[in-house]
Amino acid sequence: MKINSALGNLAEWYEIALPILSHPEYQKRKLFRHHGDISVFDHCINVSKKSYYLAKRFNMDYKSATIAGLLHDFYETPWQDIKIDQPILKMHAFTHAENALINSQKYFKELLNPVIEDSILRHMYPLNKIKPKYKEGYLLTLVDKYVSLEIFKEPEVIIKTFGFMRSR
Repeated sequence: MKINSALGNLAEWYEIALPILSHPEYQKRKLFRHHGDISVFDHCINVSKKSYYLAKRFNMDYKSATIAGLLHDFYETPWQDIKIDQPILKMHAFTHAENALINSQKYFKELLNPVIEDSILRHMYPLNKIKPKYKEGYLLTLVDKYVSLEIFKEPEVIIKTFGFMRSR
């Protein structure tokens, strides 16, 4: 995404993001694989930056959008490490948003507000069935889907992600 001075700049995004990015617990997400070859850390940065720019563009709460973007996947355990069979509604896609919110409250309580908390908790809509309360939550939901789908430009990634082919 091109930096436009009317929409803010990378320095402003970084100033908002720095307390999270520099935290040792958040740094661990560099080791969590998201989808494809991207880490949860990098995925969340991508979501946060896009959310920041779009929120600025549409006169939304860009600080909350930035923070929610960084923390929306701040769960404790990489989903690929979960080896036990679970009922579908207990699987990662349905539960990680709540885990991310709990983790965010544990490590970054001072940065949270109702907009951020609801955005994190509801970012998997419609899988979690409860719509976001705030426009920033809808923005996060859409940006997260967009960024997540970017990895599917290559057919091999789709096949690997959905288990039709073993990783080499």
